Amino acid sequence: MEPARGRVRAQRKRRKAEPGGGDEEVRRARHQALLAGKPAVERCLEELVFGGAQDAEEEAELLQRLRGPGGQLDVVTGNLLKEGSSDSEVENEAKDNFLPSKKPAWVDDEDEAEELIDMTHRYRKDMMKSDAEKKLTKEKLQRRLQEQFQRAMGGVPFWAQKNKKKARKIANDDGSGEDEDDELLHKTGNFVSASETLPRGILQMKNCLHANNERPSDAKLTTVQFHPSAQVVMTAGLDQSISLFQVDGKTNPKIQSIHLERFPVHKAHFSADGEQVIATSIRNKLFYVYDMMGGNIIPVNQIRGMQEKFVRNFEVSPDGLFLLFTGTSGYLHLLSMKTKELIGSMKINGNAVASAFSPDSSKIYTNSEEGEVFIWDVKSRRCLHRFTDEGCLRGTCLAVSKNGQYVACGSSSGVVNVYTQDVCLRETNPKPVKAIMNLITAATSLTFNPTTEILAVASKEATDAVRLVHIPSFTVFSNFPVFRRKLIYFAQSMDFSPRSGFFSIGNNKGKALLYRLKHYSDF
Repeated sequence: MEPARGRVRAQRKRRKAEPGGGDEEVRRARHQALLAGKPAVERCLEELVFGGAQDAEEEAELLQRLRGPGGQLDVVTGNLLKEGSSDSEVENEAKDNFLPSKKPAWVDDEDEAEELIDMTHRYRKDMMKSDAEKKLTKEKLQRRLQEQFQRAMGGVPFWAQKNKKKARKIANDDGSGEDEDDELLHKTGNFVSASETLPRGILQMKNCLHANNERPSDAKLTTVQFHPSAQVVMTAGLDQSISLFQVDGKTNPKIQSIHLERFPVHKAHFSADGEQVIATSIRNKLFYVYDMMGGNIIPVNQIRGMQEKFVRNFEVSPDGLFLLFTGTSGYLHLLSMKTKELIGSMKINGNAVASAFSPDSSKIYTNSEEGEVFIWDVKSRRCLHRFTDEGCLRGTCLAVSKNGQYVACGSSSGVVNVYTQDVCLRETNPKPVKAIMNLITAATSLTFNPTTEILAVASKEATDAVRLVHIPSFTVFSNFPVFRRKLIYFAQSMDFSPRSGFFSIGNNKGKALLYRLKHYSDF
């Protein structure tokens, strides 16, 4: 029995050892049948990996078939790559993950330490809540600035709400919202200063606490003006004081107030950079320069070469280089803003009642009592052109829009004519694009808003004689002032904030009325 079993085992071994015999032959036939339905490249790979090549020559031939003409085999992934092709982003990312992370060359201990900000600096001391906060970290200071901004804006603006922006982005990705690019193409307007053009008819606005509520004046306010860059408003008047207030629309805290002895202020104005305030009095040839950065009040007693008994009306050029005083007998005196020295004088026929610089500070527009408007070149101080204000019996005021497109001339009859600048430079009897006849007493104040969408006209000779005119339709907003509610009284001065978010009126009651224009999202 034992020898027979040995013979059977030997026969089985011989059949397994034979190339085409036994179970091995059956498995190979089955494997070939499976490969018959697969692509040629896949069959070659399986033969290479799982066997089937008889010798080195057949294996080399198989590899050459896999490479093909001008190709190479990626032995890592088994992909066939063309010559000159680069790895995919997924492969590059996988390779980068296997690379060892580099350590920094050195470690600075000061980088890990929290940097403390000095809060006693004059620009930041108003944000201190107590003496213990003389130093704050960057994160706390950032939160404090955010809180201050939200108080000033009356909440978080829509464009600063991350959740709403994220939801709108998700809606756009899902196709349920409009594409932002398509939305921009659907409308026109000044996208730099406003989300869309200001609509006519009704102006969305809100009454705020008086800008000078913490220090109301007991006399007439002659000036109200917003700071050119900071969220600050200045008031000045016959109470011999100049005051600065922070504008937040809720409490409007007082920043500073200076008293000028025996100097009732006729007009005060910020310099173009906002670092100085120039103030003149009613009948005085002396004027003051208040240096806000240094805290100094500098009196200027006499300008050499300027023979005037008193100086009252003046203008500051937008570029901050010039100061223009309106003298008597039609004289205009151009001074250097830096040195307060006389550069030269100009003279018109009759008496000059109002002047204004062009936005680029290259020209000066001067309105005369006789109703003529003179246009001067600043560099040469030569009269470029003059034209007659249509229907004007006596000129009273003048304003130039911030974009230089319009020139508005007010008269004693209350009519305000609005001209385009190119017509004023070309014709001697131009036709106004619009004659605004909503005032029945002399127009004494004209102010364009920074976006040239609103023209404010006012008369200090009648109660509530203030109108806001929509441009370019030149129609008056019907909801201002409120009908039969005397709140403004006699308007002495007006101004818009740098981005039209606020509008203020100084009246004869010593109050600086403050309004929030909701169409504009910024100060």
